[in-house]
Amino acid sequence: MERQPITAVFPGSFDPITNGHLDVIRRGYNLFDRLIVAVGQNPEKEELFTKAERVEMIRTLVADMPRVSVESYDILTVEFAARKGARVMLRGLRNLTDVEYEFQLAMTNRKIAGIETVFIMTSEEYGYVSSAIVRQLALLGGDVSGLIPPSVYQQLRKKVSTRRPSKENDVPE
Repeated sequence: MERQPITAVFPGSFDPITNGHLDVIRRGYNLFDRLIVAVGQNPEKEELFTKAERVEMIRTLVADMPRVSVESYDILTVEFAARKGARVMLRGLRNLTDVEYEFQLAMTNRKIAGIETVFIMTSEEYGYVSSAIVRQLALLGGDVSGLIPPSVYQQLRKKVSTRRPSKENDVPE
């Protein structure tokens, strides 16, 4: 019997995409026949980039990976995966906090949608990086250049420059 091609979905808000996310995408690319980077939104987070901006940034970064596509979605992640014929959810793990949350999510996804989850431990150098930390540091004027791809860094600098208060409004230390 011939093996069916395996499509995986790597969902996230990717606001912005980090080097850790790219690490998971590259490694997932080597595991699956087709990988869909699914850009959604987290209603609990205030977004910095629009969904369209995030999709375009990621498409540029994965242009050399022909079996990777990037799409946005506004439905339940398992419903999106089902519509795309995906049998696997790809998730990155950074630390024990991620494990607890992701384990619960994986069990729920398997129970309600029959979809399996494959976890990839992020590389050591990205174990502490999250989009939330990158956003917060950038908005406060911190250097995040080593945490995100250079092209994303340039876009982040532009975006943040329009949102940060001027130096004269800063509180003296």
